Amino acid sequence: MTGAVGTTAPDRPAREGLGLPVGIWAVTRILLLLCVFKIVVIPGPDVTSDVEEIYQGWYEVLRSGTYPLDDVTWQYPPGAALAILSPALLPFLGYSAAFFVLSLVCDAVVFALLTYAGRRPGRSMRGAWLWVAGVALLGPTAYARYDLMVTAVAVAGLLAAVRRPAVLGALAGFGAMLKVWPVLLLAGTARGRATLRSWPAAVGTAAGVLLLCLLAAPGALAFLGFQRDRGTEVESLGALVFHVARHFGWSGEARMNYGSIEFLGPGVPAVSTAAMVLTIAAFGWLLVWRLRTRRFSTSTTADAAFVAVLLFVTTSRVISPQYMIWLVGLAAVCLVYRASRMRRPAHLVLWATAVTQFEFPVWFSHVSHSDPLGIALLLVRNGLLVVACISACRILWRQTVTEPRLAPVAVPVPREREKTPVGAS
Repeated sequence: MTGAVGTTAPDRPAREGLGLPVGIWAVTRILLLLCVFKIVVIPGPDVTSDVEEIYQGWYEVLRSGTYPLDDVTWQYPPGAALAILSPALLPFLGYSAAFFVLSLVCDAVVFALLTYAGRRPGRSMRGAWLWVAGVALLGPTAYARYDLMVTAVAVAGLLAAVRRPAVLGALAGFGAMLKVWPVLLLAGTARGRATLRSWPAAVGTAAGVLLLCLLAAPGALAFLGFQRDRGTEVESLGALVFHVARHFGWSGEARMNYGSIEFLGPGVPAVSTAAMVLTIAAFGWLLVWRLRTRRFSTSTTADAAFVAVLLFVTTSRVISPQYMIWLVGLAAVCLVYRASRMRRPAHLVLWATAVTQFEFPVWFSHVSHSDPLGIALLLVRNGLLVVACISACRILWRQTVTEPRLAPVAVPVPREREKTPVGAS
């Protein structure tokens, strides 16, 4: 009877109705659209200004046949031009309206991919639910930056990783030409076939996109020189040093620099250098992990990608609010797989995303003035990211390195020699 029940019981995700998740997704996304179209106004700075002013300005320059050669705020790989030009696909709408609608479409694509994957046998709908909650908790910032488009590419690549590693590689390479970080999707590809197919596909795709951009317009590589003199952004982990130091007579200032509010003054270069050292150390740990890992499960590629991007974001000298959408997307892919143990760090990222909306835009004035509320918000948000990093790294190491090494090895017992009958010749 037990065997019969075990073979006939339907898988729960396959039976789970779509009405509730689709309904909640639709309601929360309508609220986001109301916010970006300014029917509902969120306190704090206008989060749509980047689209209405910066993106649209780049759009006009790109349409003229060149990259923004003299704009230091253009700090993105050349493929980013595709995202900036994408509103041209909807010529019947104004630039901002078209951008917001395309963000909604990308959001819907990610939700559909996570839902489809989560309803397959042996998978979970937890990933789709995390995405629904994460984008809503980040607020209108999610629709007012092109990071959601990049995240859609990354999620599609990771979900294809198990069966089609070449697709993962192609999408990772394409994503890297949009905003660099998707190259980290390749951190956890299994040795052998998966790596041999995904890595060359990534290099080939990235090289192809780069070549097309170089041929299409001058200035495709101008972004490389526009980050040299950046300071430490006020929302980053290292910025907490200066938020506190301002209360003890620090002579520096926080002002707009290279497109964001940054600290400039004594000690900033040292803290920025320390952040870069932390990032290098984090990638060193990833390299050691990859060399020592002994077991790759179905979720390892997604888990490692999540850990890699989490380390990159947390140690960066810039933690812009939209970076949280990267982490939410990768965490959602992890939770699709029942083999993944990343539930705790994924939930920590979700809480950090919720705090981020209060940090920006709602109470950003408190952050920029380093008052107690602003410092407390950053301590909580960045503290959650640090704890998520430590937890995720420990889980990944334990599941792929420690446990396989400690697993008992079955030693075959030799058969007892057959006794020869007495007197047998």
